[in-house]
Amino acid sequence: MALKQVSSNKCFEGFQKVFEHDSAELKCKMKFGIYLPPKAETGKCPVLYWLSGLTCTEQNFITKAGFHQAAAEHGLIVVAPDTSPRGCNIEGEDESWDFGTGAGFYVDATEDPWKTNYRMYSYIKDELPKLINANFPTDPERMSIFGHSMGGHGALILALKNPGKYKSVSAFAPICNPIQCQWGKKALGGYLGSDVSKWEAYDATQLVKSYPDSHLDILIDQGKDDQFLSAGQLLPDNFIAACTERKIPVVFRLQQAGYDHSYFFIATFINDHIRHHAKYLNA
Repeated sequence: MALKQVSSNKCFEGFQKVFEHDSAELKCKMKFGIYLPPKAETGKCPVLYWLSGLTCTEQNFITKAGFHQAAAEHGLIVVAPDTSPRGCNIEGEDESWDFGTGAGFYVDATEDPWKTNYRMYSYIKDELPKLINANFPTDPERMSIFGHSMGGHGALILALKNPGKYKSVSAFAPICNPIQCQWGKKALGGYLGSDVSKWEAYDATQLVKSYPDSHLDILIDQGKDDQFLSAGQLLPDNFIAACTERKIPVVFRLQQAGYDHSYFFIATFINDHIRHHAKYLNA
């Protein structure tokens, strides 16, 4: 599958690049950012996938998070894909910021008119890793995932639905229980239809209840002054309760007053997350 390089910038002796490709899964052109650390010039490196939140593209994380120095030091390739298909000419795809373009929710849609293109779950799980492994010096056996908000939801469900696929998982302010919040009800209802039992397959709080073992250390950072936490969109307490019941190890850090939902919050704690993943990826 042909890759077209869109940009390349040297950064901490490695390179931050952006590529475009034709996605078979999403049936449109997609972009992803990829950071290649200095170690990638001489050998294979583990891969850490970042999933961004509502309204984001591949640019938000690579320009705002400040992860490059830690990724370079730990020898991690970091991949940041876009958050949805784009330009599919679906009626209504650009009508709202929390559904359609920029809001793929990391599900495989089953409803018209979304089901042809909106297959972000399969894109992240299968197509993108195959593409990355075929074109870059990766170790396919060492792969982890993290994300923010809608992308934190995506990271959690991908890890929970695919035991053993990812060495570690972490999230910033994830949407933990989408079947119980307005964002989730709108997105899951639109993409998957009215049968709530189908929504549960993409809900981290539901999935953790049937996770087959406890070999998954989860790290979650949440800002105390996150406006979406107080609005009931994130619901981390529900997820923590489910993890506790199943004895799934989860480190939940409620960061002090003043920390919100922004990339300033992410940039503050990103090095902790890089270290969390490096511990498992370089083990």
